[in-house]
Amino acid sequence: MLFGLRFSIMDFIKKRSGEREMKTLSQKITELKNAKNAVILAHYYQTEDIIDIADFVGDSYALSKQANETDAEIIVFCGVRFMAESAKILSPDKKVLLPAEDAGCPMADMVTPADIKRLRQQHPDAVVVCYVNSSYEVKAQCDVCVTSSNAVKIISALQEERVVFVPDQNLANYVARQLPGKHIIPFAGFCIVHHRLNALDVDKSRQAMPDAKLLVHPECPLEVIDKADFVGSTAQIISHAGQSPHKRFLIGTEEGILYTLKKENPDKEFYLLSPKLFCVNMKRTKLEDVYQALEREQHEIVLDKDTMDKARTSLDRMLMMA
Repeated sequence: MLFGLRFSIMDFIKKRSGEREMKTLSQKITELKNAKNAVILAHYYQTEDIIDIADFVGDSYALSKQANETDAEIIVFCGVRFMAESAKILSPDKKVLLPAEDAGCPMADMVTPADIKRLRQQHPDAVVVCYVNSSYEVKAQCDVCVTSSNAVKIISALQEERVVFVPDQNLANYVARQLPGKHIIPFAGFCIVHHRLNALDVDKSRQAMPDAKLLVHPECPLEVIDKADFVGSTAQIISHAGQSPHKRFLIGTEEGILYTLKKENPDKEFYLLSPKLFCVNMKRTKLEDVYQALEREQHEIVLDKDTMDKARTSLDRMLMMA
């Protein structure tokens, strides 16, 4: 009994000590940020401590806009590499830092510039649209960039009937459903997190919580989308949940979104559709990484200027059309 009591006390002391260290580190980050005229941008899928220190939290589209509009001299991007690249493209004169330099996106890596050249040869009459989840080299080869929140709107406004869509096949299939007048040609890429879901996951969760509304991301397979009550980007899911009169929700996107949903809607209940919805890449960024990036101004995003200028055309077109 005494051993158990000592163990509990030690656990408590360690926990309190860890909390104090995190608070001190957060304060140091804030001081450094202010001294260096920096801004911290974080995706909704980041961990809670990263979200709490961020100046702006959003999905890919909102973060792209924020990077384009900020007056800060340094952008610390808490997300994955393609997001930091987009920030650099839209703010070429600013220093963009990626605290966790190994935070990549497997879906973005599934498509290459060589793939785009091949697809243009195969479909010479088609416009090439790339999801923002792609490298800057790929963006440089495409006509317009889109995010999950504006893909339907932008593709609908394009004059071309035939559309090559890279790299996410699931988002491409979702857009095709929404725009039957367009001929969408999907690439074979996918998000390794959302693509894990299937109809059985939905059925099991529905049985456990039949009164809950299912909100899913369009990166999910169609068999999941077909069973959803609402389909939208991360930001659109958050907005819908806040405005909905319903009180219980099943969430079909990366688990990091739950923190914001619960924080903004304390009177509602949110449950993850599946424990599969965890992105290790989005969770690579730690507070210590943010501090070190700011202090040393390390892990700067450096891009080839000519390629970056070409990539900016597709991103600028997106911001103009969205």
